[in-house]
Amino acid sequence: MSGTGVMPGARVGVRESAARYALLPLRIFLGVTFVYAGLDKLTTSSFFHGNGPDSITASLHAVQSSAAIPAMVTLALKDPSAVGYAIAFGELAVGLGTLVGLLTRIAAFGGALISLSLWLTVSWATHPYYYGNDLAYLMAWLPLVIGGAPQLSIDRLISRRRGRRRPAQHASYGALPIG
Repeated sequence: MSGTGVMPGARVGVRESAARYALLPLRIFLGVTFVYAGLDKLTTSSFFHGNGPDSITASLHAVQSSAAIPAMVTLALKDPSAVGYAIAFGELAVGLGTLVGLLTRIAAFGGALISLSLWLTVSWATHPYYYGNDLAYLMAWLPLVIGGAPQLSIDRLISRRRGRRRPAQHASYGALPIG
């Protein structure tokens, strides 16, 4: 073993290995955070019902006049409990998909949409803008939308299985005339 931690003659260097796993910490952070956020909402009964300070109704009323798109808040106020459940289950699905790496790009896109909607409503009036966490979450989702989960993921396992089957499927096409 060399001083770099890689066996001599190994095909993958430290930089290449680090690059392959670069999105993993982001996946873990966003996955855990969104699972926690969804579970927190689902286990806080006052979030879905009433007008208490922890309720979605109170939150929506508080941001209605300062939202970038007030119509989104007005629409959400028609059935705040349903919107609260949609957000909570959406966060849970996005977080779990991201953690296990299942349909990661789709999960990340969902996370980006949740973060975008929260930025345009809840944290839009935060000044300076960089104090609002929803914009940072939106930006954090984008590398996963683009890169997916190339390592330690169910997506990777599925891709490998498909890759093993493809040569056998394409072998029969080799005998067919082209054109």
